[in-house]
Amino acid sequence: MGTMTIDLSPDELLSTTRSVRKRLDLTRPVPAELITECVEVALQAPTGSNSQGWHWLVVTDAEQRAAIGGYYKKAWYAYAEAGKPAEELYAGDDARIEQQKRVGDSARFLADYMHEVPVLVLPAIHVPGGELPAGNQAPLWGSLLPAAWSYALAARARGLGTAWTTLHLSYEKEVNELLGLPSHVFTGVLLPTAYFTGDTFKPAKREPAETFIHRDRW
Repeated sequence: MGTMTIDLSPDELLSTTRSVRKRLDLTRPVPAELITECVEVALQAPTGSNSQGWHWLVVTDAEQRAAIGGYYKKAWYAYAEAGKPAEELYAGDDARIEQQKRVGDSARFLADYMHEVPVLVLPAIHVPGGELPAGNQAPLWGSLLPAAWSYALAARARGLGTAWTTLHLSYEKEVNELLGLPSHVFTGVLLPTAYFTGDTFKPAKREPAETFIHRDRW
């Protein structure tokens, strides 16, 4: 790896790789070799039976980004209109309500400006036979999504921000056609990637681990 990475401990890297939306630098180009380095790191992730059936769509063309961004924006606004307000979802928890409002505001920003993010990365997986299994799909996506998260971590270590998004899948057929994907390849996530503004990130507020741990049984 030729690029110097940020001096972060493993725990710092894992706890400060946040979804970056408003702080994505929409004007600063991202070198292609930096994206390649992040993918190289991602390719060390595990896959079922060591199949390595992944593909990485790296979109920098302005027209392609505009088209993908258009689908994403339509999907986001439909999703937002169908959802319940934070006041209803978290009634009585003022801190959570305010947090969710901030998240919603930044998510709307990303929807409006996705087309301006300099690099859109769509990790995809080869599906034998070209049809997603009707039953358990965990082995399939388990061979892609760990690598996608490794990409996000590698990007963070190189001063880049990403956001984990999947709303483009509301227009999966259209996006696949736009990207020229063969019928046996399916995207699993859309990772807008750019340099970020500001200094750094801090861990998000979470409930204590014991809130979620079940020992030996539920």
